[in-house]
Amino acid sequence: MYLSTIGRREHAAKGKLSAVGANVFALGAVSLVTDVSSEMVTAVLPVYLVLGLHLGPAAYGVFDGLYTGATALLRIVGGYVADRVRRRKVVAGAGYALSAVAKLGLLAAGASAAAIGAVITLDRTGKGLRTAPRDALITLSTPEPLLGRAFGVHRAMDSMGAFAGPLVALAVLAAVGATNPEAFDAVFVVSFCVAAIGVLLLVLFVRDPRTPRPANPVSPRAAAALLRGSGVRRLLVAACVLGLATVGDGFVYLLLQHKEDIATGWFPLLAVGTNLSYLLLAAPLGVLADRVGRLPVVLAGYGALALVYLLLAGPVSGWPLFVLALALYGAFYAATDGVLMALAGPLLPESLRTTGISLVQTAQALAYFASSVLFGLAWQFWGAGLAIGVAAGAAVVAIAVTFVVLSPRKAAS
Repeated sequence: MYLSTIGRREHAAKGKLSAVGANVFALGAVSLVTDVSSEMVTAVLPVYLVLGLHLGPAAYGVFDGLYTGATALLRIVGGYVADRVRRRKVVAGAGYALSAVAKLGLLAAGASAAAIGAVITLDRTGKGLRTAPRDALITLSTPEPLLGRAFGVHRAMDSMGAFAGPLVALAVLAAVGATNPEAFDAVFVVSFCVAAIGVLLLVLFVRDPRTPRPANPVSPRAAAALLRGSGVRRLLVAACVLGLATVGDGFVYLLLQHKEDIATGWFPLLAVGTNLSYLLLAAPLGVLADRVGRLPVVLAGYGALALVYLLLAGPVSGWPLFVLALALYGAFYAATDGVLMALAGPLLPESLRTTGISLVQTAQALAYFASSVLFGLAWQFWGAGLAIGVAAGAAVVAIAVTFVVLSPRKAAS
């Protein structure tokens, strides 16, 4: 999309790149450390809930949807407040701190499913508050032609933490003993300590770019006016459709375990494989998105997700299944996570950038919540094979719908 102009615009922005790079890298460092903490819990939570607490697929689907989508509306609140007070770093910091405290809450929850659900809600509340302000800080710290690259660098650093987190969890389980009743408690304590370091890095090294005070004050009416723009409306529709086609990581890993009978102690390594692929591909795909267009890269990412579902439903087994499925799953995240936000950034005014990003993230998260619940029910009542087959079909349909909704010809009109 930018082949004819990117050279000139990069040159014009050269004087600003050092400061922009510093803030993006600082945010990346915060995400790296925080993701070590988060992925420690994420890597063990499915096996803890399903094998430890003996939850069925339908019940796990509720928990999985809750983990990502139940606090989705708080993303809008956090985004609006951050734009209103023009303190995006403060709102993001509150979210990071809340998630850190939630790790200790898992200790107090014990084996109570209701208490674990409440703690997960608290943790996701923190994520809901921090995600949009953090992504808005990236867009406000980076020239528009380089947004794909900036998000790619950030997501690559984020995935370094996601890669390390399951390994740290595995090391803790090995040190304490995977069969020890206190093994999961040890994981939660270490996770809290790491999350606290992430909050400290945010406070010390991330700066909050001061945007000019808008001529019209940020208000609920101004925020609602974002929906009048056809570009924003089309992006929200696409986010919902894509969210409905996405089942949770936990389901993908549980399906791999269901198919290959993986030992409990090795379960966290599945996330390591995904995050290694994500780590290697995030920055290159971000650069590619700036050069050839962000929509093709996003659609290719969901094509990779459809292939993952087909592999889980197909006859492939053994190490080829693990290598292909986890590599493609990481490619899916690398091609979609930051690139979708880079696609949204230019459509939104600076004064409402955080609010607009939170709208897109909320639409996707709510759809994801519905997808997780429905997939859990489908698995429980139809069986794993049919459920994942339907998910593969949904991913293909989502790609087609998103292409129609966000196609360049439609955008131009």
